[in-house]
Amino acid sequence: MKGSLLKRFDLNGRIAVVTGASGILGRVFGRVLVEAGARVALVDIDGKGCASLAARLCRLRRSSAMAVPCDVSDERSVERMAETVTRTWGRIDVLHNNAASKSSDLESFFAPYERYALKEWRSVMAVNLDGMFLVSKVVGERMKRRRSGSIVQTASIYGLMAPDQRIYEGSRYLGRPINSPAVYAASKAGVLGLTRYLAAYWAKDGIRVNALVPGGVESGQNAEFKRRYSARVPLGRMARAEEMAGALLYLASDASSYVTGQAVVVDGGLSAW
Repeated sequence: MKGSLLKRFDLNGRIAVVTGASGILGRVFGRVLVEAGARVALVDIDGKGCASLAARLCRLRRSSAMAVPCDVSDERSVERMAETVTRTWGRIDVLHNNAASKSSDLESFFAPYERYALKEWRSVMAVNLDGMFLVSKVVGERMKRRRSGSIVQTASIYGLMAPDQRIYEGSRYLGRPINSPAVYAASKAGVLGLTRYLAAYWAKDGIRVNALVPGGVESGQNAEFKRRYSARVPLGRMARAEEMAGALLYLASDASSYVTGQAVVVDGGLSAW
């Protein structure tokens, strides 16, 4: 029994796509899928970053990864990405719909709600939610033809619950004061709604759709933020990026063959109280 269960986590021979592959979490997600045996298309608007990551993964396992530059907010770019993967490797078995934007304009991104610009709102939504729609639509159509596939969409704990504004007092990221803007929470709540919809919509076609919901991950926040955030978490600390990888592997693999429409929360217990 032990051997057969572990084998269900094996992705040997599977073809996977990871969007947002150059990000803090994306780099970890691409690696764990390669380690599990998949060939992985690393998709990101940062083509150079993806190419570097693909080269490292191919040293880990030959011909295991390729970089595919793509703007997930642009439908033609998404179509080209999916065509490149299927032309090269024949199909897509696993989609990790992971790309998200924090905007290149941090002043606008972290602006108070009362002064939040509609242009900034739409810019973030174009990646965080429109991008999820476009990539799932284009890749899901291909999966539907084969009547098989697993789609995992990255949401956030702040798509499930509101941020505690008190933890941002004295908190900084990349040298500037931070908060968690409403556009981020709204977009990630939308990801959860889209996930449940697609799970029911595509169930008859053999496609499973689930959400991975990370809690706060260490990624350059200052000590004050880490202290305040950790005080809210039963496990008493923020997550490490690699601690999200096990949940992805479970949802991507046959280990979760009877799981769809679910939000798997990896938050150290934050949402438990």
